[in-house]
Amino acid sequence: MIDSTTNIVEHPETVAERIVRYANLVGKENIIAGVDCGFGTSVTAAPSRVHPDVMWAKLRSLVEGARLARGQLWGQ
Repeated sequence: MIDSTTNIVEHPETVAERIVRYANLVGKENIIAGVDCGFGTSVTAAPSRVHPDVMWAKLRSLVEGARLARGQLWGQ
């Protein structure tokens, strides 16, 4: 739902859209919004670091996006 290798913070509405789209494929009861990897990884030869302030902003966006998706999926 968020990219752990970039310094771009996803908008919460984008995160919610991704969650809802995925939930429609696998069932909303099978969804847990989280990160599957740390922020110190990269696919490039010279790994770039995601700044700690950006990491926290990304996690806040994930939380808010999950709240928005919960409202859309569960009516809460």
